[in-house]
Amino acid sequence: MKNFAIAGVQMRVNGAHSNVPMMKYKLDLLMSIYPWVQMVLFSELCVRGPLTAFAAPLEEYDHEFGAMAKKHGIWLLPGSAFEAHEGKVYNTSSVYNPDGNVVGRYRKMFPFYPYEEGVTPGNEFLLFDVPNVAKFGVSICYDMWFPETTRTLAAQGAEVILHPTLTNSIDREVELSIVRATAAINQCFIFDFNGLEAGGNGQSIVCGPDGRVLYQAHTSEEMVPLEIDIDRVRQSREKGTLRLGQTLKSFRDKHIHFDVYDRERKFPYLDALGPIEKPRRNIPLEETYGKEAPIIFPASPDITKLHG
Repeated sequence: MKNFAIAGVQMRVNGAHSNVPMMKYKLDLLMSIYPWVQMVLFSELCVRGPLTAFAAPLEEYDHEFGAMAKKHGIWLLPGSAFEAHEGKVYNTSSVYNPDGNVVGRYRKMFPFYPYEEGVTPGNEFLLFDVPNVAKFGVSICYDMWFPETTRTLAAQGAEVILHPTLTNSIDREVELSIVRATAAINQCFIFDFNGLEAGGNGQSIVCGPDGRVLYQAHTSEEMVPLEIDIDRVRQSREKGTLRLGQTLKSFRDKHIHFDVYDRERKFPYLDALGPIEKPRRNIPLEETYGKEAPIIFPASPDITKLHG
């Protein structure tokens, strides 16, 4: 067994001011109760909230988060923050090692368009090694809706995917199913942590390499420490999920080329879907057809009985 302890923090996020002081408090509290934890993860945009108006260079946060990681001797991923860089805004996660140094930054590849307006997508994956433990990959929220992102991390050896999320909408239940499916098809651990209030509607989830739920939070503040056995990933990938499907091996040995990934290849159907924009209110029939709008009759009782 190769055990490693990771904790996720599901906390209230304020969109009007910095959440760093509360993150410090939560981390101190977490480590006082669970001193055996080796890595801590916060939710997406936990640092400064979900408004791009507060975007700033990430170097402004490095001293504080580096000190937090070094104080407790842990690996720290403090969610993400809107990063201001060369006139652009990115949604970026930073990873700090137990010495307090930045080991990498990841810019969200798929901003939640059209709602995450004004955010530039990143184009580089982030994987990092915890020596003698495992290889970790970072993904942010909407990225997971595009399986190519997590598949790429897994194909490069990621055994644990850290996935800070900000979801406060009615599709959270759908996301939970995506997390489970992603863990299963990539045969890895996934820590998906959502915030509260301005930071989301909670229901953070941790899944193992067989897609089973190790823990699912509720809709209140929670600190979730879990010790996982990294060896389960290699066993799953070598012997099959639940000793059945050997997904990554089959992907490696694929006999087909998926031309949907070719940049030069055009797909008229996809082009016909139109631009990415917010849905508008339905137009009344009178505005569409004028005064001679079609009359729609309700089904008769007899017809209803036939179908009942």
